[in-house]
Amino acid sequence: MFDFERPHDGEIALLVHIYLPEKSDQDDLNEFIELVSSAQVEQVDVIVGSRRMPVAKTFVGKGKLEEINTAVKQKQVDVVIFNHALSPSQERNLEKTLECRVLDRTGLILDIFAQRAHSFEGKLQVELAQLRHLSTRLVRGWTHLERQKGGIGLRGPGETQLETDRQLLGKRIKNLNNRLAKVTSQRKQNRAARTKAEIPSLSLVGYTNAGKSTLFNALTGSDIYVADQLFATLDPTLRKLEINQQLSIILADTVGFIRHLPHDLVAAFRATLIETREAELILHVVDAADENRQQKIKAVNDVLDEVGAGDVPQLLIYNKIDLLNQQARVDIDEDGQIYRVWLSAKSSSGFEYFYQTIADRFADKLNFYTVILNPQEGNIRARLHQLGAIEQEQYAEDGSINLQVKLSTADIKKLCRKQNLDIERFENSPDTLAGAA
Repeated sequence: MFDFERPHDGEIALLVHIYLPEKSDQDDLNEFIELVSSAQVEQVDVIVGSRRMPVAKTFVGKGKLEEINTAVKQKQVDVVIFNHALSPSQERNLEKTLECRVLDRTGLILDIFAQRAHSFEGKLQVELAQLRHLSTRLVRGWTHLERQKGGIGLRGPGETQLETDRQLLGKRIKNLNNRLAKVTSQRKQNRAARTKAEIPSLSLVGYTNAGKSTLFNALTGSDIYVADQLFATLDPTLRKLEINQQLSIILADTVGFIRHLPHDLVAAFRATLIETREAELILHVVDAADENRQQKIKAVNDVLDEVGAGDVPQLLIYNKIDLLNQQARVDIDEDGQIYRVWLSAKSSSGFEYFYQTIADRFADKLNFYTVILNPQEGNIRARLHQLGAIEQEQYAEDGSINLQVKLSTADIKKLCRKQNLDIERFENSPDTLAGAA
């Protein structure tokens, strides 16, 4: 079998895109080119073609294979990247003919994820996905990984010591699953703590490059990495966000989705995406200026269905209205509920609509309580005023104050803890004080 050295970083790539009847839109090719650019590979040419169905042995036909082979030799190509999922045998047959590395769409996306992962959990998840993908592609001639130089599709946490022996590979995958299980357990404990504190959890999702991280930073004052490229953010980030004086939420930024997201990747990141599945509301960020936004909305919803988050309530956030010269606004459904907010994360236009919509969505998290404060507890009354919680107040002849307040259970507990109050003094009440006008 033909054998060759694996290339160094910065290799030259030839791209191949074959139009098939079931998916023939130009946007898919444009996205492929953008993916390759995100992988920091030098693209020298794009070879396109069309077929009614792929060839079982080499995916492309004999004539197209000769065209690709000629381009590889003339342009001294290091790697040929297909915008399709190739079977292991197709990859091997293509490599034997072209005498260079061949990478499919799955391998390309895995490589980009390997570059973007920075957290411990993210690196584990990427390595697990890479090993699962690699396990189907172990053949003689590729077992000498001490010669691996880390080119595209080969980066990652274990790039110098990936075991290609199937038995060792299986042990490594098992070890990664065990380590991820511990991380998942920790995440579960954290979610349980947030649930106990009664803080709503919201998850930002969206097609990659829709502006999720820009919106996340603008809302929370964070500085997570933002770039005009696919999968700029990989590791999930959680921040507390004050919606108003009475309502706080936990906002989670997640990895961007994409059409034909590799199954191994979805499986590996299932633990992270549990944050989305268990959120009380999904904020589905959409690039409002994208002509293909409806197809991308569907692609995101398909992934949400796959991870079990398809039934979580959604609020559509149409971002980048500054590119359309549109005014911020909200759209209301037939039930009178806001289902879409138009805003610009870049200029913060429309944020007032966002905050009000979230406040309205979680208004039922606030409860009415009555509490009687004695004259010496004016500091508590002042704090309740600061929180904007006082709905009504009545003064008694003895100087005590009968207050009706509207607060979340979490804020009531926090106030009692800081003021050393007995929580029993706050009694649930109807939304008007007895005897009030």
